[in-house]
Amino acid sequence: MSNSLIDKLAALVGPAQVLTEPADIAPFVTDWRGRYRGAAQCVVRPGNTAEVAAVVKACVEAGVAIVPQGGNTSLCGAATPDGSGGAVVVSLSRLNRVLTVDRKNSTISVEAGCTLAAVQEAARAADRLFPLALASEGTCQIGGNLSTNAGGVQVLRYGNTRELTLGLEVVLANGDIWNGMRGLRKDNTGYDLKQLFIGAEGTLGIITGAVLKLFPLPKRQLTCWLNVASPTAAVDLLNSAKTAFDAQLTAFELVSETSLGLVLKNIPDTVRPADESPWYVLAEFSETDPAAVEAWLADRLTVAEVSDGVMAQSETQAKKLWALRENISEAQKIEGISIKHDVSVPVSRIPEFLATADAALAKAFPGTRVVAFGHVGDGNLHYNLSKADVHDNADFLASEPEVHRLVHDTVHALNGSISAEHGIGQLKREEILRYKSPVEMALMRSLKQALDPRGLMNPGKLL
Repeated sequence: MSNSLIDKLAALVGPAQVLTEPADIAPFVTDWRGRYRGAAQCVVRPGNTAEVAAVVKACVEAGVAIVPQGGNTSLCGAATPDGSGGAVVVSLSRLNRVLTVDRKNSTISVEAGCTLAAVQEAARAADRLFPLALASEGTCQIGGNLSTNAGGVQVLRYGNTRELTLGLEVVLANGDIWNGMRGLRKDNTGYDLKQLFIGAEGTLGIITGAVLKLFPLPKRQLTCWLNVASPTAAVDLLNSAKTAFDAQLTAFELVSETSLGLVLKNIPDTVRPADESPWYVLAEFSETDPAAVEAWLADRLTVAEVSDGVMAQSETQAKKLWALRENISEAQKIEGISIKHDVSVPVSRIPEFLATADAALAKAFPGTRVVAFGHVGDGNLHYNLSKADVHDNADFLASEPEVHRLVHDTVHALNGSISAEHGIGQLKREEILRYKSPVEMALMRSLKQALDPRGLMNPGKLL
């Protein structure tokens, strides 16, 4: 990049908002997992949509690649530039304003750099719920949640980010601004353009604002930690709970003993909530009569569908139970790098996936530690693999392509997806070629060509 472009960017957003020193750039070119490290000639931090558009136009004029970035919590390297050093990272963190909360329309309009926690809090202040809930909610930003179609623990009741979005504002790859900030639940006027950008990982444009759905704020929630014998028992329990409570069942998470063990080992102030079991379910019920949940649980204990459990007696205890689930990724990170999978299969086939993949791994890579957990209510499992010994793990990581093939072939055979909620990024851009049809890939490339013909918007991601 020439100094003239740096000067131009500085003139557009202010010199303090163009970072060029290596030490200043470093946090923006390394992903959360520490797996990908790239390079950039500068990081630009625009303060509003007009400045984002001006930055994009300047970069396009100079033929420079653009890497949009939110909270930099991507698990697939989607927000990390490549190693060439030719890209400009566009950080959206200064676009952090909550624009309006419309209680009567049950919507909230926000800029893309708002953290998820800030959106949740603004909704709560208006006695409303924004239900997207992720372990990284204090750091991740709405633009990134939209760009990866984030899921989280309440998809069972409320859906992915895609289902929570009514309108978007987007800076297109040529610098034009599309204002689609409409809080409409019905708008049948042609192509639903916002859907092109949700889940596109910044490869088609930069999301700068969104109109999001809100829901009534639950006045009462019950959280239960339940011991179950197997994934099959967990799926049966899920269907029993859905039959009994329908939409009042708002979360249903599966945790293996191996996963819990890592949390108890590596995260301070964590305590085993009940007797040891091969598997656990963390269930949340909203606006439900506690007596009804207690009666349902008593029946499940009587017929041995549940062997032990705890019902949180306070909000503090509920948070402690949720922390056991939400700290699994952090506990794994402390242990070292693992081979991660974010997969989905039909809920009914979760037990088959786990049994098949576990057996294949045990045969091909004896001694593999399987850390399996996730959103069993919507069929999404995090299936993470490593060796307990750091030296053995280095050799195991070298076998990553073979491990991915084994796991993803198992998923594909069950009509599943190799990415349920984390996206493709750099991690799976070659892998999807094996599992998406040539027709699907051609359609995706056609969209990319139509909206970003010069290929400057987050190159090397997704496609």
